[in-house]
Amino acid sequence: MSEPLFLKPVFHEKIWGGRKLQTAFGYDIPDGDIGECWAISGHPHGRSQVENGEFAGQYLDDLWNDHKELFGDPKGKVFPLLTKILDAEASLSVQVHPDNEYAEKHEHELGKTECWYIIDAEPGSYLIYGHNAKTKAELDKMIESGDWDDLLRKVPVKTGDFFYVPSGTVHALNKGIMALETQQSSDTTYRLYDYDRIQASTGKKRELHIKQSEDTIMVPHKDPELNIIKRDEGKNQFTTYVQPPMSPYFAVYRWQIQEPAVFNHEIGKYTLISVIDGNGLLTVDGNDYKLAKGQHLIIPATVSKWTIDCQLDIIASESGEE
Repeated sequence: MSEPLFLKPVFHEKIWGGRKLQTAFGYDIPDGDIGECWAISGHPHGRSQVENGEFAGQYLDDLWNDHKELFGDPKGKVFPLLTKILDAEASLSVQVHPDNEYAEKHEHELGKTECWYIIDAEPGSYLIYGHNAKTKAELDKMIESGDWDDLLRKVPVKTGDFFYVPSGTVHALNKGIMALETQQSSDTTYRLYDYDRIQASTGKKRELHIKQSEDTIMVPHKDPELNIIKRDEGKNQFTTYVQPPMSPYFAVYRWQIQEPAVFNHEIGKYTLISVIDGNGLLTVDGNDYKLAKGQHLIIPATVSKWTIDCQLDIIASESGEE
């Protein structure tokens, strides 16, 4: 099997969502406030379906279980990554995710380390990224008293920024931001603070997870030391944002393509691709496939070499796990 796997996105309504996934990417989204596009997913809460070729109609998690050769014969029980596009029409809850050990014990799934490439940010946008407590006792006291202004770190953000969010990091996208998220395949989120919002469907505030948050928040907060590498090849630019061992679960890249670029897989590797802008052409084993903004696909491990041409802006990722 030497062809890419193009995938059909799954959409989720969120209290903080909007309609930009339709206006910015042309997706045929459901009615309502749509906050998340689950673009490449084997998670049971939003399974991606193959749209082309030999495996058309099959789900990614089934391929993971039944055709290990597509992914380099991995040892993991589940497809390890999840790619999303998030439209924050309003601010997300302030939250934290557990590590693998805590998540396995309490949620029976993977932990959640993630990262964001900021596709678009309105002027004045900011993130919640980390906190100011120096000790666990200080953290617990500030949470109990609701001293959110002093506790939470606000970080300015602009289009093109990248943030790495390890498990245990207090964080939130705020209103006016659209981001592509690469994460471990987990849907476990512990809400620390939700601005006392009322959910229209229930007339009640959303559930908070104070104990779980206090259990899992990293104290003190420490910004990860990123080593972002940019490389120019002719008119093309290639950026590596994170990779193992600094980022143990995934490597994330940006490919800005202006002229033909040839890519090669290491043995056993597969690559997740999301087109965030432009139009172009993917060539695999002599066959051409059109690429356009909003498409998501996997180049399986059975493909050793491929070419991308024309005007394209791509976020790509690879699993760091075997």
